[in-house]
Amino acid sequence: MAEFPQFLDALASNPFLAIVMVLVMGSIFVNGSTDAANAIAEPVGTRSISVRHAIIMSVICNFIGLVGMSVISTAVADTMSSMVDFGGDTRAALIALAAATVGIVAWGVGAWLFGIPTSESHALIAGLTGAAIAVHGGIEGVNMGEWVKVVYGLVLSTVLGFAAGWAISRIIPRACKKADRRSTNDFFGRMQVFGAAGVALMHGAQDGQKFMSTACMALALAQGIGVESMDGFPLWIQVMCAATMAIGTAVGGKKIIKTVGMNMVKLEKYQGFAASASATASLLVATLTGLPVSTTHTKTAAIMGAGAAKDVRSVNWAVARDMVLTWVCTFPGCGLIGFLLAKLFLLVF
Repeated sequence: MAEFPQFLDALASNPFLAIVMVLVMGSIFVNGSTDAANAIAEPVGTRSISVRHAIIMSVICNFIGLVGMSVISTAVADTMSSMVDFGGDTRAALIALAAATVGIVAWGVGAWLFGIPTSESHALIAGLTGAAIAVHGGIEGVNMGEWVKVVYGLVLSTVLGFAAGWAISRIIPRACKKADRRSTNDFFGRMQVFGAAGVALMHGAQDGQKFMSTACMALALAQGIGVESMDGFPLWIQVMCAATMAIGTAVGGKKIIKTVGMNMVKLEKYQGFAASASATASLLVATLTGLPVSTTHTKTAAIMGAGAAKDVRSVNWAVARDMVLTWVCTFPGCGLIGFLLAKLFLLVF
């Protein structure tokens, strides 16, 4: 894989690569504005931390999560790199990749404008899949053996996130039954902040690796070596992706925080900790096993599980319904956008 000076030379000699990289960074920026905010939503909702400090914490943790986890494991990035095949024509592949990223940015910006925490991970996967189908004229461009991991991850993020959030929220009140309520509340307020930091770290590890692999894919295709020839993920790409995600969180995270942390469910501090702890554990398992899960799904399911453990009426199911409908529409919507834009771009360019 190219070093940073080689990357700059490639940008200068290939304007289309520059356009694709801007689009990929745009996707990462939108991801930071939408998905990253989920990690810090509920401690803000329970007033354990201010919005400003929560965003600063998320920015730092997302950066560390991407760069740090990439040293331990790049299983998620490896899965993403092998999920689709754009064919042997690297120019056509680069054009299709650009089309997919345009669709992802458009979808994510629309969700952000309405304050709906859509899954940028699923938007990315769907967009790439639609573009690959457009290039091949059929599903032979999709590696179903790797793509099925998305289904596994969807089940894991929803079931495990909700169940763990529910279970921990049931256990804590019983374990602390004889403890002083004020001191317990203060303790879980502090623990909730640590839990949110854990989710932010895992968001950087999960979503950061997905988009990092897309950036490396664009560079490999521009060099004409094919995606299968990629050899690792250079530190400068990790830092560039992590920094872009951090900026996106700082700029646009507040709107999503309000939807998830304040509107969807009213949590007590121990419930917020339960949601963060269960989401962190679920995301860690998925990251180490190479399952590309949605951090939005995982964290939101955990929050709903924690809220439902005390009283199912405490969850604003109308807000939850709108979010679920957005998720359901993401795969066909972004897949179709990626397909149509890829067909259009291939005709025009």
